[in-house]
Amino acid sequence: MLTKSPAPQNPVDRLTEPVLTWGEGTYARLAAPIGAAAFALYILFTAFTAWVMPDANWDMLPYLAISEESTYPDAQALHDYAYSTVKSGVSAGDYKALTDDGGGFRSHMAQNAADFHSLLGMYRIKFLYAEILSTMSAVMSPVEAMRLVSVFSVLLFGAIALMWLRSEGALALAPVVGAVLIMADFGDAARASTPDLLTSTLLLGGLYAYVRGREVATAILLFLAFMVRPDIIVFLSVFAVLLVAFRQKAWGALAGFAASFVAYFAISHWAHHPGWWPHLWFSSIEQHYKMDGFEPPFSVTAYLRAFAASLLRAVSLNSWAGVSVLALAGWFAAARAGFRLDRRAGILFAALVLGALAKFTVFPIHDTRIYFPHLIPPFLLLATPFMALWAAAARGQNRAPLPIIPGDKP
Repeated sequence: MLTKSPAPQNPVDRLTEPVLTWGEGTYARLAAPIGAAAFALYILFTAFTAWVMPDANWDMLPYLAISEESTYPDAQALHDYAYSTVKSGVSAGDYKALTDDGGGFRSHMAQNAADFHSLLGMYRIKFLYAEILSTMSAVMSPVEAMRLVSVFSVLLFGAIALMWLRSEGALALAPVVGAVLIMADFGDAARASTPDLLTSTLLLGGLYAYVRGREVATAILLFLAFMVRPDIIVFLSVFAVLLVAFRQKAWGALAGFAASFVAYFAISHWAHHPGWWPHLWFSSIEQHYKMDGFEPPFSVTAYLRAFAASLLRAVSLNSWAGVSVLALAGWFAAARAGFRLDRRAGILFAALVLGALAKFTVFPIHDTRIYFPHLIPPFLLLATPFMALWAAAARGQNRAPLPIIPGDKP
């Protein structure tokens, strides 16, 4: 019995099929260099954007102020320095937005040096960032110094991420990491003149050193990350507890935590930090105009309202919660397929997830930049099991031997 012959393909089908086949084969052969090149281009583009399109945010003013307190001990002189420096370094429109909000907080601070000075304890605690700005401002514009720190942080962050992927034989996944960076608002963090991205970069370096078993580098980089932004102490505390609980030998991480823990109290006292509750009140409940002597009584109701409001904003307006869930989904999928993290990496993965939750619980604030240090390392940790899964799929197998442990890890 004769059968009906298949209908001939149209010209588009005949052209598309070989092109897709060629593209698939080419990427399979050159996935690592293509992935690395695409990721590097994204990092370079982000660094360029951070320099030519910086975000003029209000925090620039107190950060510049704390970097030159020794030069301008008088509150009014310090206020004038900070505002005049920002005025000369940003556009007229940006400066107006930073200093005039129709009689609100920004308008008040632009006119009141004493109240502006009273806020500095909440910024002075970022000791290392202030010292970096002070040193760089001796040879360039202070505003340009802030931008250069951001550009440097972008480039170094990208370099560490590429080294991490290369060491795991996972450069083919670099575009995926780039996509996660986009979802995690990496570009916004790069454009902001704040210590957030520098902290994330130093922490990423410290965690890479931990994964590779470089204990001295781990201790130094984790401590430096803390000195740039001390709220990293929450993650370091969770990490230290898990290391001890699971009896994982990692003296570098424990030493970094111990040094940071001691330094936290010393720096807080030196910086005249207002304390946890007044700072939380200012950030998540109500902006108070004068922090000197501000000691609101602790209120469970106020805390729960701040927690609920920040949680709602985090889920509906920010990306960090979604990115964290995506990391957990990736971990679950890899584990279900039989490709699990090794013990050392698994402890770190848990510390990053629990650290973000702990930070939000201790200080409920919705901004993604606060949690950015926790967002990218989990995906870099997952690169090893996913590359093993990829290799198994290419061989037509269902699973690979467990656990997946790179040969040069301790």
